[in-house]
Amino acid sequence: MIRLTEIKLPLDHNEDAIGQAIVDKLKIKPEQLHSYNVFKRGYDARKKTAILLIYTLDIEVDNEEALLNTFSKDQHVKPAPDTSYKFVAQAPANITERPVVIGFGPCGLFAGLVLAQMGFNPIILERGKEVRERTKDTFGFWRKRTLNTESNVQFGEGGAGTFSDGKLYSQVKDPKHYGRKVITEFVEAGAPDEILYVSKPHIGTFKLVTMIEKMRARIIELGGEIRFSTRVDDIHLDDGQVTGLTLSNGEKLDTRHVVLAVGHSARDTFKMIHDKGIYVEAKPFSVGFRIEHKQSMIDECRFGDNAGNPILGSADYKLVHHCDNGRTVYSFCMCPGGTVVAATSEEGRVVTNGMSQYSRSERNANSAIVVGINPEKDFPGHPLAGIDLQRKLEEQAYALGGSNYDAPAQLIGDFLKGKPSGNIGGVEPSYTPGIKLTDLGKVLPQFAIDAIREAIPAFNKQIRGFSTNDGLLTGVETRTSSPISIKRDKSFQSINTTGLYPAGEGAGYAGGILSAGIDGIKAAEAVALSMLENA
Repeated sequence: MIRLTEIKLPLDHNEDAIGQAIVDKLKIKPEQLHSYNVFKRGYDARKKTAILLIYTLDIEVDNEEALLNTFSKDQHVKPAPDTSYKFVAQAPANITERPVVIGFGPCGLFAGLVLAQMGFNPIILERGKEVRERTKDTFGFWRKRTLNTESNVQFGEGGAGTFSDGKLYSQVKDPKHYGRKVITEFVEAGAPDEILYVSKPHIGTFKLVTMIEKMRARIIELGGEIRFSTRVDDIHLDDGQVTGLTLSNGEKLDTRHVVLAVGHSARDTFKMIHDKGIYVEAKPFSVGFRIEHKQSMIDECRFGDNAGNPILGSADYKLVHHCDNGRTVYSFCMCPGGTVVAATSEEGRVVTNGMSQYSRSERNANSAIVVGINPEKDFPGHPLAGIDLQRKLEEQAYALGGSNYDAPAQLIGDFLKGKPSGNIGGVEPSYTPGIKLTDLGKVLPQFAIDAIREAIPAFNKQIRGFSTNDGLLTGVETRTSSPISIKRDKSFQSINTTGLYPAGEGAGYAGGILSAGIDGIKAAEAVALSMLENA
């Protein structure tokens, strides 16, 4: 097959336009084109009155080799790559050791799935509950302020990505097409086929729930085992080699291969591994607020008269500003047509995040607006100092919100002026349990407040209305990424602990569902090859 890239067509093109564009591009007769498949579809909305769809197409035509030679200097005409997944190993029938995966978020899910598909019968340990019970606990917190510290937005089957926009795109380099494996597995589990080709695929929370259940069933069918409400309290080491685990129920589990895929909020686990002498270092992360606008305003700014077009859907944005004080402020985890959600996992702390359903049909757009911070400048010393800072900010937000899990909030205009808000404006807050209007200048370090106050008007130059007085800021956003990195070598094992495979967001190697899934696949492959070598 031949792959064509950068095929541009009008937003309202007819059904035959793609075939005609292929014929015109390759200068062939229509009968020479046998078939085509849309591998990717994006859009260019820089000119709102003439939005273009941009296609990547895999095609079958007569005389493919001759055509490739003719267009050998055209970077947009190349052989279609093989994106199918190739397993690196198959477990022998007599293998007795079972690898263990700690955590059942996207990273642990794909580590467990791929190990099961290769016949290694993994044991997967998840401190939280299965996804439907976890959903009840999470919605219970949002509605009744009753927090279950082991079953919430952060902990449970599916990980933090379950209560998010379900974004399935990433900027990680992926020469082996692991991302295609992730998306293909999601489609086989019930995700919409369109995630295979749209440029910014997403799923949404409710669809993720049923998909994860099907993938869990598949792992079990293949010989894997999944234990919920099972926290790992200790890792056994013998001269730097993992030999087993102690579970929260007191059980001892023997294994020499452990994938650590705990996500970015397993603070007690981070302390445990640091106390065991496993190498951990602090890493940069970001802190800030959630910002809410009317989705209709974002749509109009991005798409003009084409706002509401079903192909375009709800508009998103990506914004960056480099501040006079040397800080960088950027938008993160933008949720079109979504809600701001309560995402704490610890008592007496307030944390915000964003979530959308597949339809992205809620009235507000929301995004994190965050400031980058780093260990050397902002939390020097101990490798776990970033966790201490996160907790301090979350406790301040809890107190400022009224000490009842309401989140502190402020109108954008009032925040820019440095005065407390007294009344809601035109943007109705989506956060539950609720908000308390106040002065958010008290909840973050002054350098962060100054940077965000500088950035919001700058963002207004890209999206008119971004700094509107009526928009809303809600605090705080602290769980943008892991505050630590668990260093690993080329074999994917901890640099000082053989048999421990740190992976995903919690270890500092991913940022989102897709990249975490990709990292889980890589960890599974490394475990499988090591187990074969030592069998």
